[in-house]
Amino acid sequence: MDRIAITGIGVVSAAGLKKETFWAHLKRGASCIDPISRFDSSLYASRIAGQVHQLDCFSHLKSRLIKKIDVFSHMALVASEQALKDSNINLQDIDKEKVGVFMGNALGGWLFAETELRDMYIEGREGVSPYMASAWFPAAPQGQITIYYGFKGYSKTVVADKASSALALWYAGKTLSAGKNEFVLAGGMEAPITPYALLCANTYGALSRNNLNPRSAYRPYDLYRDGFVLGEGSGIVVLEKESRARQRGATVYGFIKGIGFSSDGFHYSKYRPNSDNLEYAIEEALKDAGWAKKEVDYICLDGEATELGDYLETQALKNVFGKEIKDISLSAPKSMYGNLLGAQTSLDLISTILSMENNLVLPTINYEVGDPLCDLDYTPNKAISRRIRKSLIVARGRGGINVILAVEKE
Repeated sequence: MDRIAITGIGVVSAAGLKKETFWAHLKRGASCIDPISRFDSSLYASRIAGQVHQLDCFSHLKSRLIKKIDVFSHMALVASEQALKDSNINLQDIDKEKVGVFMGNALGGWLFAETELRDMYIEGREGVSPYMASAWFPAAPQGQITIYYGFKGYSKTVVADKASSALALWYAGKTLSAGKNEFVLAGGMEAPITPYALLCANTYGALSRNNLNPRSAYRPYDLYRDGFVLGEGSGIVVLEKESRARQRGATVYGFIKGIGFSSDGFHYSKYRPNSDNLEYAIEEALKDAGWAKKEVDYICLDGEATELGDYLETQALKNVFGKEIKDISLSAPKSMYGNLLGAQTSLDLISTILSMENNLVLPTINYEVGDPLCDLDYTPNKAISRRIRKSLIVARGRGGINVILAVEKE
């Protein structure tokens, strides 16, 4: 079967604004979390985040366009440009009717929306930008990318909480396998560091309130964790069939080999208090990839840093893999740069394939005191060398959305 190859990478994150700086930062195991600085967040329960600084310095966009779009579209366009350049695709030689764009996010573009709604109440209808309607909605980045490059292939935006970009990546691969597209840009973007979006995220109750110690606040699986830390950014990859990639001599980072998904069917925002459905999704991903459990080298974890979230994830891995889980490397690199909600899996995918390329397991940082209920080896605080050929990526969304991606190097 013609596998789905990853041939280009673009990154915008608190840990770096291109893949080289992103990787250099992550392998050091240093935190990028800091106090929110772009607006007064003093009254918020959680007021720390993984923020993208100096985005304009890396932008290829004209100021006229930037004024018409929200920052989440801006980040997506920057990451798309990087991914296309990295893939060495000659845009003049491809059929743009066969290039698709598949993106995932959870919140949409709230900075633009909040600003314009404020202006409407202060100035009336004349104060609202005519671009308001097209700038904030979740599909805006997909639309802006297709317009910017003239791509006209089958495309889609997925909104599924923290599993959004995981499903976007899978959907993109399916269109390639079905022959609907020849190339695809796929991934996600999220910009939740705004007054209203931060307020909404705070009401969820899963954000860390360790505001006095931002760099050590995001601590998955640690006994003294108190929730995850928000992050912002974008991760986008170029996907194509392996045969086409080999034909044009492209660098192949790895392959999306399979997926498993399930829903808890328990509550609109909470997880089911057992790991059965997450286990099912893991088993389905292994089945879809055609892998034996002992073949898995590494698992990129969800790492929610809540008592229930971490426990259920740990329990699912122990139940599925049994004694073999001790031979599998585990980590949650997002502890360094924040959780990007709907865009998170796209960054997890990129960090995983870079780990495969460099034979290095990235760490879970801030792990100091072990939780007796989370007693696996999560690669604490320091990267370790290991050959990684097959990996799983865990994504879980509110309401019990479970998505597992299977990715292989060779």
